Amino acid sequence: MSEQIDSHKKSLSEAFVNSFGGYPIGYGLGIVILPISVGWIQEDPLTVNLLITFIYASVSFARSYFLRRIFERYGIDDNFIKMGLKLCGRIKSCFRNRRSFFYRHSKGMKI
Repeated sequence: MSEQIDSHKKSLSEAFVNSFGGYPIGYGLGIVILPISVGWIQEDPLTVNLLITFIYASVSFARSYFLRRIFERYGIDDNFIKMGLKLCGRIKSCFRNRRSFFYRHSKGMKI
């Protein structure tokens, strides 16, 4: 039963990394592909749309494959989720500390 739970955590972590890791890759790919295809879209929109879709699908497949291999090779389980939660906690505490620091020092200042 614990293997099943671990598998769910691992799948969730992998899906999270794949989804949010895919955004910058897709954005960068769009910056490269779309300007190249602007003139060609007007001449043959069907072919260009099929080609762009094929390129995005191929890059997505490769990204998913390599992330899966990384997760399997290094045994990464739910560490990304834990790291993300720790990072959010550190950011919150950093802002709390700064606010209390400024509040304490602003009371002693005479304007």
